[in-house]
Amino acid sequence: MQVEVDLQPELGLSVTEAARRAQLVSATISAIADLGYRKTTFARIKERAGLSSTRIIGYHFGNKAGLMQAVVTTVLGMKEKFLQEKAGGTTDRAEMLRAHIETEVAFLRDFPECVRVLREVVANADDPDGWRMAGPMLKDFQTGQFERLLRQGQREGAFGEFAPAVMARTITSAIDGAAEAYAAEESLDLDAYAAELVTTFVRATAPR
Repeated sequence: MQVEVDLQPELGLSVTEAARRAQLVSATISAIADLGYRKTTFARIKERAGLSSTRIIGYHFGNKAGLMQAVVTTVLGMKEKFLQEKAGGTTDRAEMLRAHIETEVAFLRDFPECVRVLREVVANADDPDGWRMAGPMLKDFQTGQFERLLRQGQREGAFGEFAPAVMARTITSAIDGAAEAYAAEESLDLDAYAAELVTTFVRATAPR
């Protein structure tokens, strides 16, 4: 299966160039999800994208680091859009926390290829040819979002007293646990799993 990527044309790119970049990013996401990070070479991507030469990849992204940057930022953009569509309709901080946890878990089911790609990139952060900023960006994207939400909620009195950074990392670790459990057992009821996480963290963050 190949993920459909919708990239907005970047400054200076024609519609055709933007479409080609989207095709290459989509093929790379699919390859990493199926083959793993290490086995995803330019040759494999060329085959999946139906290209005549790997030079086309180099023309659009320069090198592997440039391609991985485009892949990671694209997947994170897809995840952010998914979260906003599912959890962006409320300003109540406790409800935002509930919705954010639920949609993080739902993303595991609805975008399994994207989840696999992010996990593969993190697991291969030591690749000297990869994008070195991928690890810090992925860490901040999830944990940082929760920490900012928790801090704002504390300022507004929606949450009790706790260390937001520690709580954010704990929530993130719990969601990572859901990802591991789902990878091991695809029949896992993720809705029920998310409900348990919501109950746990809504109680843990509630004002005393």
